[in-house]
Amino acid sequence: MKHLAVLGSTGSIGKSTLSVVEAFPDRFEVVSMAAGHNLEVLRQQLGDHHPQVVCVADPEDAQTMATEFPATRWVSGAEGLVEAACLPDVDTLVAALVGSVGLPSTLAAIQAGKDVALANKETLVVAGDLVMRSAESSGATVVPVDSEHNAIHQALRVGPQTAVSRLILTASGGPLRTWSGSQIRQAGREQALAHPTWSMGPKITVDSATMMNKGLEIIEAHHLFKRAEDEIDVVVHPQSIVHSLVEYVDGTLIAQLAINDMRFPIMYALAWPDRLTSPLERLDLAKVSQLTFEEPDAERFPSLRLARHALQAGGEMPAVLNAANEIAVETFLSGRIKLGVITDTVEAVLNQHTPNSQPLDSLEQALAADTAGRRLAKQFLEESVRA
Repeated sequence: MKHLAVLGSTGSIGKSTLSVVEAFPDRFEVVSMAAGHNLEVLRQQLGDHHPQVVCVADPEDAQTMATEFPATRWVSGAEGLVEAACLPDVDTLVAALVGSVGLPSTLAAIQAGKDVALANKETLVVAGDLVMRSAESSGATVVPVDSEHNAIHQALRVGPQTAVSRLILTASGGPLRTWSGSQIRQAGREQALAHPTWSMGPKITVDSATMMNKGLEIIEAHHLFKRAEDEIDVVVHPQSIVHSLVEYVDGTLIAQLAINDMRFPIMYALAWPDRLTSPLERLDLAKVSQLTFEEPDAERFPSLRLARHALQAGGEMPAVLNAANEIAVETFLSGRIKLGVITDTVEAVLNQHTPNSQPLDSLEQALAADTAGRRLAKQFLEESVRA
């Protein structure tokens, strides 16, 4: 029996995780949870799960929920997230918070020796070197939940790391894959959120529309699998059936395929190193009929170039990239800007930021870089909106 902390329980990954737990009650138990402000969904989840500790964003919400669920200990804010993640009874943290807010609690859990099923890519984008060094030091295992990195994790079991030639991340191409560059720049909220193959939260869906999600995944793959930036490629695969591939030195490609259901990678990450007999729908290749692949267009989707630039620069630049993107996506979702301004913002911030010359090796430095990126992004966006 694995005892889980599920941070981000009311989001897409959190809901899917709880579904997996409910399918395997003899294998998994939730002992702590964290949610933001969606108390309605949280109440429903507490009807099926009875965690010891629950964290919510707002202290007032914690007080309200404590009167309704007195048997549960309620905490709030950043300190509450760390407490929920590091509860002594927790074996594995499911890190499913959206954005860099997930970094401190995930790092604390790793430093405490907790295994992590990582669905929060920003944790490694912002402080990948620090996080992975901490895992090596504490003995914690980090298994990715992102379908692409989860696929690579599986494909790497075929041969030794020394025999790997390159990693190939697949991308759906998002809802605007066939649009012209000018059309993409003018896209609005409704258009960017109409993803053709995946059902995800709004932030990651917008990142898919700009292909920033794939840029962030390049950085994440670099840290997870210790591969250089030029050993990580991206290919557009609209059907989202091949979730990623590993190429070995003999030219062999090993791919992982499944229907596009996040419960597959969640099951794999939670059961690692075992495999569970899945109750989910199986992939019927005859029904799929056709799998196609395309080169990504870096002209129409400049986020790929910007992410590679930040990774090459190293240090705190990926943290700045992520911070600028988060602020720009928030502004876009509020309806104040068009989609193209997101990448304009990120590029402007990367050009303006003067990085610390020291490698990023502390949580404080990571958070300072995050703050600097957000400040510069807000300044740029205020000027853009006024213009």
